[in-house]
Amino acid sequence: MSDCIFCRIAAGEIAADLVESDDDLVAFRDLHPQAPVHVLVIPRRHIASLAEVEASDEEVLGKLYAATARLARRLGLDGNFRVVTNSGARAGQSVFHLHAHLLGGRDFDWPPG
Repeated sequence: MSDCIFCRIAAGEIAADLVESDDDLVAFRDLHPQAPVHVLVIPRRHIASLAEVEASDEEVLGKLYAATARLARRLGLDGNFRVVTNSGARAGQSVFHLHAHLLGGRDFDWPPG
């Protein structure tokens, strides 16, 4: 999708601080981090939100969460991290390309807000 900033990052058209990349996923540091570690993990293929996931997306979602856990270990989060996926504008989604926020390196409260 040509007007999607995350699609453009995945295609290499917009520079990002990449943490990891493969054929299915791209992980990069958030421009406005909310924690010492704040990485976004996205599928390369455009999926607007979690609300639009279909059965055919199960494999890439499994890869997304496996990559997020692997990154948490690699970034030294010692099993203490938060993964957030907002779905829809009223839930805080501002970029309409499915993504997981990997947050860590500080204590978190509950409920989040």
